[in-house]
Amino acid sequence: MPLRSDRELRALLERTRVIAVLGIKAGEHEDAFRVPRYMQRHGFAIRPVSPKLDEVLGERAVASVGALAAPVDMINVFRAPANLPAHVDEILALKHRPKSVWLQLGIAHPSTARLEAAGIAVVEDRCLMVEHARLFGRAADPG
Repeated sequence: MPLRSDRELRALLERTRVIAVLGIKAGEHEDAFRVPRYMQRHGFAIRPVSPKLDEVLGERAVASVGALAAPVDMINVFRAPANLPAHVDEILALKHRPKSVWLQLGIAHPSTARLEAAGIAVVEDRCLMVEHARLFGRAADPG
C-alpha cells in the first residue's frame, strides 16, 4: 500500500537527500521543472533523467534511470501512467535501488506494487513540492 500518512511522508522526506527526477523538463513554468527546482532550493540534490536534455538546474542529465551513475534515495516521476510498467522494470534492475519512488499528481499504476514488494516505498498521486511545503512549513515555489 502506498505511503499516505503525514508521519510516513515526513519520515520519508527526512531520510531523502538525493532525488532523481524522471521526466524532468527545462521550461520554467512546467511542473516537471518547478518541483525539482523547489526541492533543490531546499537542500536536496537533483539528478535529472531525460533523453531530451543535456543539462537542467545546473546538473548533467542522463537519458534513463539505468544510466544513473550513483545511488539515489528517491525517484520522482513525471511520466504518464502508461509508461510506469517499463519504468518499474528499470528501477528494479538497478544495482542500487532507491528507498522510494514518488509519483506526481495524477500518476498511479498497479505495477508499483512490484516496487513495494521489493521494499521500495511508493507515494502515488501527490505533488512532492506541495507535500514538502505543507509538512515542513515552507512556501511552495510560485513559479
